[in-house]
Amino acid sequence: MNTKDSVREKLFGKTLDELKAVAAELEMPGYAAGQVADWLYGKRVSSADEMTNLSLASRQKLASRFEMGLTPYSRVTESADGTKKYLFPVHQGNHVEAVYIPEKKRDTLCLSTQAGCRMGCRFCMTGKQGHLGDLTAGEILNQLRMIDEAGRITNIVYMGMGEPFDNTAEVMKSLEILTAGYGFKFSPRRITVSTIGIIPGMRQFLEKSNCHLAVSLHSPFDEERADLIPAGKKYPLHEIISELKSFETGRQRRISFEYIVFGGLNDTPRHARELARIFNGLRCRMNLIRFHSFPGTNLEPAEESAMISFKSQLERKGITTTIRQSRGEDIFAACGMLSTREQHKTG
Repeated sequence: MNTKDSVREKLFGKTLDELKAVAAELEMPGYAAGQVADWLYGKRVSSADEMTNLSLASRQKLASRFEMGLTPYSRVTESADGTKKYLFPVHQGNHVEAVYIPEKKRDTLCLSTQAGCRMGCRFCMTGKQGHLGDLTAGEILNQLRMIDEAGRITNIVYMGMGEPFDNTAEVMKSLEILTAGYGFKFSPRRITVSTIGIIPGMRQFLEKSNCHLAVSLHSPFDEERADLIPAGKKYPLHEIISELKSFETGRQRRISFEYIVFGGLNDTPRHARELARIFNGLRCRMNLIRFHSFPGTNLEPAEESAMISFKSQLERKGITTTIRQSRGEDIFAACGMLSTREQHKTG
């Protein structure tokens, strides 16, 4: 049996160019592609039948050839601070997480780009799962579309499960749909993508997107950083920094560094001096992050006094530095914790 006859393609997650190809294939008017995009991403309908400005024949063709491709979440947990973690089923019985973080002036959604992750970071529960599969653009955007607070989201961060630039093509496609006039119409200044520094994907992102970039750093010394981020050995820190310095990002685009502070490991004056040296000539900011321990790790969180002291050291060296507020600790909001539990339950 032909695959197209047995498994219908998904409409949700297609770009305007792809929808134009769909319209041509189904012998629909050329302008129908824009109408379908508006229904998918603007009006956020759940079936082709709701696309009422298309002819009945066009709607029937769409419904017979394609499915919408929307997947409800399977579980949600809510923290005392209002943070909510959503669990979504994806291919082959795997699960990914999206985290909703409400604040006074904005509502942020943290998206996943892969089931599991191959980067093997010592401080991340997701890495313990290994790489279980890449998400399609539709599966990435489904996390935004299907949460209860979908209409309230003001900011999006790609900081959930997976390494975005280990899945560059689908991530870039999702960013196009998020920011395009035919799509969700998000400002690029409201979107941040985080990476350990996979240079080919990072370069493509910097060239073809105007969204913010966050680099997972955690140490300014290559050997120490490689111990924390094994996959980072392929792209030494000096190459990552050199790549960033080669781009004129302008003041509308932010480059930041994520730095989990571990007790007695990466919070010394020596680290502060080296950070100041490598950041020289690069307009950026540093986000210090508290480490939340999990079973099987020998890493320790830094004392609060050490976090504050390290922040002061960096600021004295001219580095704009913030300490990120911890959210959702009572619901295991750290990446991979809920999905790992689900994997063990269903495995």
